[in-house]
Amino acid sequence: MSAIIPISVGSLAEEAFTKLVQAITAGEFKPGERLSEAHLARQLGISRGPLREALGRLEGKLVERTPRVGVRVIALSRPDLDQLLTIREALEGMGCRLAAQRVTDRDIRQLTDLLANHGSDPKVLNAKGYFQRTSDDDFHLQIMRCARNERLEALLMEGLYYQLRLYRYQSSERPGRAQQAYDEHVEIVRALSARDPDRAEQAMRRHIRHAHASLAGAFVEAAATSRSTGGRSVARQARLPRRVRAAGF
Repeated sequence: MSAIIPISVGSLAEEAFTKLVQAITAGEFKPGERLSEAHLARQLGISRGPLREALGRLEGKLVERTPRVGVRVIALSRPDLDQLLTIREALEGMGCRLAAQRVTDRDIRQLTDLLANHGSDPKVLNAKGYFQRTSDDDFHLQIMRCARNERLEALLMEGLYYQLRLYRYQSSERPGRAQQAYDEHVEIVRALSARDPDRAEQAMRRHIRHAHASLAGAFVEAAATSRSTGGRSVARQARLPRRVRAAGF
């Protein structure tokens, strides 16, 4: 189901921002695709004012604005993604180490319950992927909150988090990755429960390296598909799926 539906309650700009993040990261708009403000405003049932405010908040995160062209979904190259994932491994590895030192019993219970909910909800975890729709459902964000380092959390949230979510779907389509990612999340919580910083950092780094490898494989497959079509409609071949898929990170 599309995340772009009429907004009925709450702040219009905030609700528009949330729905746009959901739709873009779920692959409803492919990297590089132009976004029509008029069309989005009609879909959301709002005026262009709050929509433009929401798009402004997304600039540098999920969209870019070009003079005389308009707003487009960002499109990262393979080197861009390699660099982002290298940074992510370092930051989240450190964050997981800090979390192991600072996590509370209540945090552990909440993380355990979160994973139990993920594992039992077919809308979150299934054969086609592992989709954590909101920030409250996002395992990695909750781990970073357990680290209790506001600057680290801000570094991850200022663009990096959103841009990586955009490309999770290509990774998650690969056979077996969704269940593997879930099992790796379980191991991370075990390391946190043991209050073992070394084990926790290693588990998180290993998890992100596996995600990196999966995404690299997806890029190779997309390139091979493009070559097999003689270079026709390259953007379409490499596009993220329009159907909501799960996050394999």
